[in-house]
Amino acid sequence: MVSKKSRVEARVKKHRRVRNHLAGTADRPRLAVYRSNNHMYAQIIDDDAHNTLCAASTLDKEVKDALEKTNNVEAAAAVGTAIAKKALEKGITTVVFDRGGFIYQGKVQALADAAREAGLDF
Repeated sequence: MVSKKSRVEARVKKHRRVRNHLAGTADRPRLAVYRSNNHMYAQIIDDDAHNTLCAASTLDKEVKDALEKTNNVEAAAAVGTAIAKKALEKGITTVVFDRGGFIYQGKVQALADAAREAGLDF
């Protein structure tokens, strides 16, 4: 009998492995992405100070009002643009991208591309 881990357990294991190599500093914080079934979340984190510098998600009023659905590629791109605007307002221009164990395609890629187009460098 073959026992297979769930997708969530596999993603968490990948995320732990990636986090051993990535760390956000005050000069170059970490852009962490989380994707649930219904929403997208992005945070910019300074791991040295254990502090979230800014965050955006599809639950934010200004992002949610502009969207028809909150779980598609367009919603992810809107979150990417919103997090980049908030970061640039705080003077953050370069970040380390943490995909959170998710595959870099679809919504995660759309968020990253939108953040790059809005002015973040990674």
